[in-house]
Amino acid sequence: MTPELKHAFFPRPADSPRPCQVIGVGSLMVDLIAEVDDAFIDDIGRQKGGMELVAATTLDDILAQVPQAPTIAPGGSAANTIHGLARLGLSTAFLGKLGTDDNGEFYADAFDSAGVDTSRFRRTDALPTGRCLSLVTPDSERTLCTDLGASGALTTTEVGADDFRDCDYVHIEGYLLFNRDLTMAVLGAAKEAGAVVGLDLASFEVVGANADVLEELLRGYVDVVYANEDEAEAFCGVRNPDQCLGGLAQHCDVAVLKLGADGARIQADGDVTVVSAQPAVAVDTTGAGDLWAAGFLYGCMQGMDAGDAGRCGAVTGSEVVQVLGAALADEVWQRIQSTIRE
Repeated sequence: MTPELKHAFFPRPADSPRPCQVIGVGSLMVDLIAEVDDAFIDDIGRQKGGMELVAATTLDDILAQVPQAPTIAPGGSAANTIHGLARLGLSTAFLGKLGTDDNGEFYADAFDSAGVDTSRFRRTDALPTGRCLSLVTPDSERTLCTDLGASGALTTTEVGADDFRDCDYVHIEGYLLFNRDLTMAVLGAAKEAGAVVGLDLASFEVVGANADVLEELLRGYVDVVYANEDEAEAFCGVRNPDQCLGGLAQHCDVAVLKLGADGARIQADGDVTVVSAQPAVAVDTTGAGDLWAAGFLYGCMQGMDAGDAGRCGAVTGSEVVQVLGAALADEVWQRIQSTIRE
């Protein structure tokens, strides 16, 4: 019998008249996905598999060197998760910032079409909509170059408890930690509103840059923490799944360790659940962890135990690695829904 997660994800009465709502907080980024070889990553001086913030001009220079025109899709770590949850039929919303440009309109239209509540989207005409260039190498690994643009201009005055008042679960991306004042404002507002908080550590660079405060934030504000193997190693100082999961679980009610082709491990109330990955031929890992989290959260919101919720995550994660980028076609979402509802 795997551990139930209802204690962490359903703080409100079971007979509440409204649907459970999940809100995401983070960067609203237009993804630019391009296939390159390993030499290209070396030539532009990037660390393979990592994420680096760059200026808009730097991103433009890299784009000029990409051998083929990139694929364009709405992206962003937490945004991918929320978009996925909306496609699975959950009530969702997002808090983030867009420019008033064509990319911003493209992004808002995509989220409106998916059924995401975009009333908390903030806008600015001072900066363009953020962009993230995902460079995908033949081994399906992705290296990210990110120009935050408008998404990095969200301010503490634009965040308050009212934004989370009707939300049960707040899903925050680790990239928000690059703006600590904003992160604290979001965490404080979410807790004031009585929401459960989940934090995806997002990248090993995020963990390294915030090592001085991360433990305190996890203990004080975060109920559910998500990490992949690289992020867990950066946090715990070892590359051992058991030790890393235990190290994360010391600080939060629920710890999730995503291990790619090796599946995932979930620890809740001291109980560990091992979840196998679904077989898939990987083309691109962009959005894999984000869509895994979407499937997992969907399962949790349906009252599934850790094992079944994790298997939902495995299904969504396996589908997204088979395409370029994190956007899935309608027929793929129909197949996912059919599979996880069996």
